[in-house]
Parts: sequence; structure tokens; C-alpha cells
Amino acid sequence: MLKGSRQAVVRTLRPVSIHGQMSLEIVFTHIDDPNEQLNAARVGPEAIVGLPLEVGDTIEVEYLVGVVVKVTKGARSSAG
Repeated sequence: MLKGSRQAVVRTLRPVSIHGQMSLEIVFTHIDDPNEQLNAARVGPEAIVGLPLEVGDTIEVEYLVGVVVKVTKGARSSAG
């Protein structure tokens, strides 16, 4: 995906230090993936909207050139 977003569910969370900056490793599965493949992203707190995150939370994962650039808690549902 060059640019866009997908809904996902948080499976695990782990704080990590990258060059002394605290970040969060988020392991998630996309809601629309029938195989529930695990995906992971390491993002700083500035890229997360809606802290704190917890396992089981629904999130919206925004991508730019295949890289996670933003995670928003409580993603909008496309189902109506």
C-alpha cells in the first residue's frame, strides 16, 4: 500500500527503546484479513492518537509507502 489506512485489532504491546527514545511495538491483525496474519510496527508516542492503547483495542493504521506512520485508537467502522 503506497498510502492509505486499514482497521486492525491490537494483539500485543511492548515498550521499546530506540536510540534512547521510548517507542511502542504494536502487534496487530487487520480486521479484513481472514488469515489474521500478525503485523508489527514500532512507533513513537507522537504517532499514536488515543493513548493508552490496550490489547483488544480497535485501531486505524495509516500507511505511507508501506510503512506505518500513524495509529489511531477507536477506528471508524466502515460497516454501517
